[in-house]
Amino acid sequence: MVYGLRYYFRHIGQTKRAINLPSLRKDSRLPVILNREELKELFQAPKLLKHRVMLALIYSSGLRSAEVSKLEIADVDFERKTIHIKQSKYKKDRIVPLSDYISVGLKKYLAVEKPNKWLFNGRFVDNRYSRAGLTWVMREALKRTNIQKQVSLHSLRHSYATHLLEDGVNIVVIKELLGHATIATTMIYLHVAQLPHTPPHSPLDTLYAKR
Repeated sequence: MVYGLRYYFRHIGQTKRAINLPSLRKDSRLPVILNREELKELFQAPKLLKHRVMLALIYSSGLRSAEVSKLEIADVDFERKTIHIKQSKYKKDRIVPLSDYISVGLKKYLAVEKPNKWLFNGRFVDNRYSRAGLTWVMREALKRTNIQKQVSLHSLRHSYATHLLEDGVNIVVIKELLGHATIATTMIYLHVAQLPHTPPHSPLDTLYAKR
C-alpha cells in the first residue's frame, strides 16, 4: 500500500507527499547457521569434484556467490595462501586466507578440469560459472543430505563468520574478511555464535589476581 501511494503521488506531481510516507521495515531475522557436522555432510554430497570444491571454497573463505563467479585462476596464490577478491560489493578489493584443505582440493580440480581463465568455467570455455548455477549446485547438494534447515548458498558465508567468531577471531577482523562496510552488519553474528560466557566481575579482582 505504501509503495502504491508513493507511485500515485509521483504520478500526480506531489513528490513531497511521497517522500513523507513512512518507510517499510524489513523483518529482523537471524541468519541460519549450518553446524560443522552438517557442513561435512554437505561437502561430501555432490557427485562432481568441481561442485564439492565450489561449496567448500565458499565456506572456507566466506565468499559471496558473485565473488565466486568472478574468481580467476590468477586470483588464487597457493604459495602465499591467499585469495584476492577484486572489486566486490562496495567496489572494494580484499584478501582472504586460503585454507590448506581447500588448496589440496583446488589443485586436484585444476589438474582434472583444466579451466581456462575463470576458476570455475560455465557451459562455454570462456564463460564464468553463473550465480544461478552456483545456487543450483547448493540446492542439488542439499537434496542428497539429511539437513532439514532452510538454508541457501549464502548460509555458507553466515556459517563462516559465525564459526570464526566462535573460534575466537576478533569481530573487527571478521568484518574485514567479509568485506562489510560497517561493523553493525557483522555484529548480527554475535546473536547466533555460541560464545563462552564470562560471569560479571570487578576488573579490580583480576588486576590483583593471584598468580
